[in-house]
Amino acid sequence: MTYVYAVSHDAQGSLDGLAVVDGPLTAAATEIVPAEWVRVRVRAVSLNHHDLWSLRGVGLRPDQLPMVLGTDAAGVDDSGRDVIVHCVVASAGFDGDETLDPRRTLLSERFPGTMAPEVWVPARNLVPKEPALTWAEAASLPTAYLTAYRMLFTAAGLRPGQTVLVQGAGGGVVTAAIVLGRAAGLRVWVTGRDPGRRRRAVELGAHQAFETGARLPEQVDAVMEVVGEATWSHSLKALKPGGVVVVAGATAGDAPSADLRRMFFRGLRVHGVTAGTRAELVAVQAFLVAAGVRPAIDSVRPMAEAADAFARLASGEAFGKVVLTHE
Repeated sequence: MTYVYAVSHDAQGSLDGLAVVDGPLTAAATEIVPAEWVRVRVRAVSLNHHDLWSLRGVGLRPDQLPMVLGTDAAGVDDSGRDVIVHCVVASAGFDGDETLDPRRTLLSERFPGTMAPEVWVPARNLVPKEPALTWAEAASLPTAYLTAYRMLFTAAGLRPGQTVLVQGAGGGVVTAAIVLGRAAGLRVWVTGRDPGRRRRAVELGAHQAFETGARLPEQVDAVMEVVGEATWSHSLKALKPGGVVVVAGATAGDAPSADLRRMFFRGLRVHGVTAGTRAELVAVQAFLVAAGVRPAIDSVRPMAEAADAFARLASGEAFGKVVLTHE
């Protein structure tokens, strides 16, 4: 009965507020779960930078602590179905694209997250798990692979033969974009500061990898941007006229120069993305199974070693998804 909580905040990014606890779920956590939600017995969860931001106090107020962390999970519901949990919780009665609901939330923001033996979610948030995927692979989908799928195919509308630049080799969304983009017949280019991570990106499926900010052989149809201010200027300069930069993160600052003249003169577009819909989660799982490709996983640890898993993610050394399992 291992739970992983945020018990305090540190805006500087330490992991001091992380607690790995054996015991029952706190009474305060059980009281905020709606009675009509359904239970999933968790088999595996994957970590995301969202979990690190929660420990910094982003999207999680002090009066909400302690909060069970985790947005992603795969497990078994009370009917015995193997399922994947969709992490975007729409408000009651909302009908439409969940990511556009102004009152939406992610698990571990308002309601307890997935780093627990059990998690309660709306029934509509469950997606049947394909038997071909392992628990660790299935748990890797709900944030990183869902986000990358929405970025590439919904937001950018990319088609086979087009070229996409992915900024920042190594993270979960980036490795997902490489896997999905290559399998979909895109020409995938990646940037990164570390030569070793650029080499691993190519081994994973990127056609070429370049040093961050390097001049490219030609301009691209779309840029997948998860870094932010540090790469923004390069992202805009890399685009063909009419191209699109899709933004799903800003780990290196969120206030870059907009470069409006370049944007309006060259007809560039900017599209923001936060995760994706349940229908897109169904689609990305089907895509992986049909294409015969699988999520890139950095490491798998038991839930009791969550502190080591968080340290691995926070170090920036992870390449692919960091996963926790219940033994």
